[in-house]
Amino acid sequence: MGGDAEPANGGGLRKLVLRERHEAAGARFAPFAGWEMPLQYQGTVREHDAVRERVGLFDVSHLGRVWLQGPRAAALLRSATTFDVTTLEAGKAQYSLYCNEAGGIDDDVFVYHLPGERWLIVHNAANAAADFERLRSVAGDAAEVTGDTVMLAVQGPDAIGLLGNVLAGGIAELAPRDCVELDFGGAPVLFARTGYTGEDGGECIVDAGHAGALWDALTDGGATPVGLGARDTLRLEAALPLHGNDIDDTTHPYEAGLGFAVSLDDGAPFTGREALVEAKARARTRRLGHLAARGRGVPRAGHAVRVPGGETVAHLTSGGFSPTLGLGIGMAYLPAELASPGVALEVDVRGRALPVEVVRRPFYRKARKT
Repeated sequence: MGGDAEPANGGGLRKLVLRERHEAAGARFAPFAGWEMPLQYQGTVREHDAVRERVGLFDVSHLGRVWLQGPRAAALLRSATTFDVTTLEAGKAQYSLYCNEAGGIDDDVFVYHLPGERWLIVHNAANAAADFERLRSVAGDAAEVTGDTVMLAVQGPDAIGLLGNVLAGGIAELAPRDCVELDFGGAPVLFARTGYTGEDGGECIVDAGHAGALWDALTDGGATPVGLGARDTLRLEAALPLHGNDIDDTTHPYEAGLGFAVSLDDGAPFTGREALVEAKARARTRRLGHLAARGRGVPRAGHAVRVPGGETVAHLTSGGFSPTLGLGIGMAYLPAELASPGVALEVDVRGRALPVEVVRRPFYRKARKT
């Protein structure tokens, strides 16, 4: 029943349990955070559009998954995370952070509270080993289950309808960030109404032995397989930060616009608390700003951001072409006085000045249902 926890390719990259299905779907693979991951199947733009217009299916099993359980699990987890998870009701999920003593973001995580005093924590792949050690240091019985399970994300305007057909269980009635355990062919599936695309949908975690059948049911129902290329363009349009790019151990939550993930009122100790109390009280010197191109050109991570015709004030943390909007977009930590919507700046794209404008986040917002 266990997944493939051994490195693939002669001791290099870990391979996904569903690799053969990805191959059959035409996947082109690339290394990512120690894993061999599908970069694209039929093309990044086509896959991006499938998520925005219909429904896409992502294998995100590279994300680290750890269980904590027992009467002390919530308090132990609270000592490691910025959000007061002790207030989280069973059946709810919450975005949270791991910070260092200086208040920098070591990782951003999702926490799921299940009945029976059970907690699942999902980590970024690049940080999964360090994150597991963090949890094990506060709760010695933390159980890492990444290799034994598969995680699939189903996203798009038709996602909830498809998931309702495949999993049933009243999925359409669940609110954003609700989570529940459902049955699929005799196997439990942890389903959460969460995602990383700016669209409706959810994420499913199932044991490795039943994952193939779930993938088949979703693709047979109309889901388009989607790779990492479109996952990045989708999350950028939704202005969702990528750890290692837009947030890292040198950025604190308040300048990144993530203050909602920090609880200070309960007074509970956690790593970085003192630094974050101080950071919250200080005036911001910089903020993560959102830039939309006002000319032809594609801004990329690392490109310099300047005042028009003048000095460099920042460098892009993320950037790319938005297939949905048809223009270049990016994010950068701007001086606070330049981070307001409407401010005109420029990005140096290979020696050419590309006019950009600071805009409100997100760049793309899904249409409201009528």
